[in-house]
Amino acid sequence: MELNVVELSRLQFALTAMYHFLFVPLTLGLSILVAIMETVYVMTNRPIWRQMTKFWGLLFGINFALGVATGITMEFQFGMNWSYYSHYVGDIFGAPLALEGMMAFFLEATFVGLFFFGWDKLSKLAHLAVAWLVAIGSNFSALWILIANGWMQNPVGAEFNPETMRMEMTNFFDVIFNTVAQAKFVHTVSAGYVTASVFMLGVSAWYLLKGRHIELARRSIAVASAFGLASALSVVVLGDESGYSASHTQKMKLAAIEAMWDTHPAPAPFTAIGFPNREARETHYAVEIPWVMGLIGTRSLTEEIPGINQLVEEAEVNIRSGLIAYDALMTIRTERDETPADIRAKFEAHSDNLGFALLLKRYVDDPRDATEQQIAQAADDTVPGVAPVFWAFRIMVGLGFTFIAVMLYFFYRASFRGMQFPRWALRGAVAIIPAPWIAAELGWFVSEYGRQPWTVDGVLPTALSASHLSVMDLLITLAGFTAFYSVLFVIEMALMLKYIRKGPFEDVEETDAWTIRHEHRLRTHDGKDPFASDAAEPGSAPLSNARHPGATPAE
Repeated sequence: MELNVVELSRLQFALTAMYHFLFVPLTLGLSILVAIMETVYVMTNRPIWRQMTKFWGLLFGINFALGVATGITMEFQFGMNWSYYSHYVGDIFGAPLALEGMMAFFLEATFVGLFFFGWDKLSKLAHLAVAWLVAIGSNFSALWILIANGWMQNPVGAEFNPETMRMEMTNFFDVIFNTVAQAKFVHTVSAGYVTASVFMLGVSAWYLLKGRHIELARRSIAVASAFGLASALSVVVLGDESGYSASHTQKMKLAAIEAMWDTHPAPAPFTAIGFPNREARETHYAVEIPWVMGLIGTRSLTEEIPGINQLVEEAEVNIRSGLIAYDALMTIRTERDETPADIRAKFEAHSDNLGFALLLKRYVDDPRDATEQQIAQAADDTVPGVAPVFWAFRIMVGLGFTFIAVMLYFFYRASFRGMQFPRWALRGAVAIIPAPWIAAELGWFVSEYGRQPWTVDGVLPTALSASHLSVMDLLITLAGFTAFYSVLFVIEMALMLKYIRKGPFEDVEETDAWTIRHEHRLRTHDGKDPFASDAAEPGSAPLSNARHPGATPAE
């Protein structure tokens, strides 16, 4: 990698973004699973479900806290490292980020406190409402972030204003209901649900292997496998929707994912495996499955999917059209209100391709001075790294189908085999705990690396988006972020492992005793101290006989 400001800025953002996304999917999934468990507790009044809610809720809380801290850093980077990007498209990109802060972050941040500290103060239904508000807030947060990211992939509802030299929003609802953004949202949250399900399954399997917390582990496996199976299936279905969307909005990315160098007669095959060679413009030892890519990408048997070579030719045409728009724009900047009508008309006719002309600024200060060779090179730059995207996508898909198989097996054993699980299966469940994170990170790699060389697809090249910083500035901040995030990662892992080893703070009998005391306080409003002894509470069970050796009361 060339050591320059743009590449270092990309590396730093990739580091912080991929680190932040270690926490996001688990937060999304655990928030829903915890709310489901508390719902079962309220409906059945069985203490084991309250115990499960508090235990998995604690792990959610640890993950949530570190996820918030790392997410804030990302948003500041738009001003620090990508200031021209923020200036150029901030009117559009800033709106969903602001809504994410107002509607989602404050919602989940407010109610997460009530969730952890409101057990003694709220009724069952009130606390259940809090649990669901935390889950909704977490998912709303993902919605607005992915609307912002989806706009970068498919910039609708906005246009370039030659007077301000910036992109400006023209239709807020087009931005919100962007097909790419909606497909990314449902696909991403489903992947988060799978991540949490695999995590819960693996931790519960570890408990069964150790012979600890058997009832909690078995019920957690039942919940995780059912929820995880539905989520894993939805990831596949929604991934298909993303592929169909890309065939209309990001044709080059789709061609790179498939290493499809030339347009194939419809319906196009799916390359299951192969070795892309960019220099030779071919894929060696390709194993193809007929028709599949055509059905996924176009949902028809007659529509073609353009290949990379054809798309490069189209990019060159767009660059030449963009040069006409750029030349007219320079005249508008000079003449202002006195610009001839034919010049403005010329700009309007070609303005959609202005971003392609800006690709030439990587080679020449004034795109109008570009040579034919530079135009051809800029067109070739629209091809992302084919081999990395090709393999990342296939590993991600392979892991996705693995999750379906694992969840289906455990769902079958939990539902029809009396929750009896072979030890080899439990060991396998523990071993695959990291796999969903690998799949999620690869998915983001495909999405973002496959969009290059654009920060905003077809609008703003990455090479123009970075701030005017020095290489040394970026090396210092990159080293600082790496060190700080490494410390946070160690803290996260230490806390999670500590509380997983410790297990639930209460046993089931102790939880049952707490429930009796709490319901009495709410019913009589006697104002007793929540830590009053059992003897002072009518109908309560003595805790001294309920605790197992080593149990630590939380109440």
